[in-house]
Amino acid sequence: MRTPKTLATSLLTLSAAALLALSAAGAASAAPATGKAPTETSGVSSHAVVETGGAEYWTEERMRNAIPGDVLADKAVQRGANSKAALNRPAEAGAPSTVEALAPSLQAKEVQQLQPRANASETPVKHIGKVFFTLGGTNYVCSGNSVSSTNKSTVSTAGHCVNEGPGAFATKFTFVPAYLNGSAPYGMWTAKALYAPTQWSSGGDMTYDTGFAVMNTLNGQKLADVVGASGVQFNAARGLSYKSFGYPAAAPFNGESLKSCSGTATNDPYNPQFNSQGIPCNMTGGSSGGPWFIGSSSTGYQNSVNSYGYGSKSTTMYGPYWGSVIQQAYSTAAAA
Repeated sequence: MRTPKTLATSLLTLSAAALLALSAAGAASAAPATGKAPTETSGVSSHAVVETGGAEYWTEERMRNAIPGDVLADKAVQRGANSKAALNRPAEAGAPSTVEALAPSLQAKEVQQLQPRANASETPVKHIGKVFFTLGGTNYVCSGNSVSSTNKSTVSTAGHCVNEGPGAFATKFTFVPAYLNGSAPYGMWTAKALYAPTQWSSGGDMTYDTGFAVMNTLNGQKLADVVGASGVQFNAARGLSYKSFGYPAAAPFNGESLKSCSGTATNDPYNPQFNSQGIPCNMTGGSSGGPWFIGSSSTGYQNSVNSYGYGSKSTTMYGPYWGSVIQQAYSTAAAA
């Protein structure tokens, strides 16, 4: 996959049945904490952010010109597609686990009937936003979501939006909830630490393409107290109905407003070693890391993120199965 030259560049293919990993976006502000070198504990890799001025760096122009982060998953996607080493790996089968949502979001139980949609325009959702970050001196954009956590400061996104997979962790990571046409109605929140499963940060395994960021406070407030936080669920049944959200930036989208997809999940027939599931969706680069909610709205439990699609005109979005490995990364970040 080649790096898109503009946000309007269409997604590229990796041969006739090429994979592509989509991205998500966000922006942040607040005083960063003292940092240290990347660490690894119990299967979770983390990186304490040391740089300052992340929020100030992300001007409206830089946000608009950031490159969709799908390019960062290229090497992991190619390697995973060409490797059959994980084909016989047993699927995760941990006990179902749920964490309830946090106010002020209205997290109602899901009662609506799902209507399959490849993409739909959405009004901004307080806890869903864009993620902006830098890797190798290049600015990228993804999507993200505020998730329920003990620290009230945790954002979920794709693994390739926090770490190269394998490789360096992102810098200037910033989350902008409810982003719309360059505006940041709830502020720009900077990260103080980034987390990813070791399988992603050390091996770029697409099975675990999920990352978490712990944000600094902003104006003395914690993220979840300002925008709320979605409940999360792990080790859920497969084949559920979902509604996913994201900020697709590659053509025919421009990344300036929130979009959604809805449908019933089915297994990836092309690369079963990824253990992922797909729903009808044509969102493009920039939507990576956007949340998948069980049910038909943003009030359900989050249970995956936008990860990758096949080809430049993909009609299916695939997301990783949130089992015990990703749960461990979430739990570590949520308690930090």
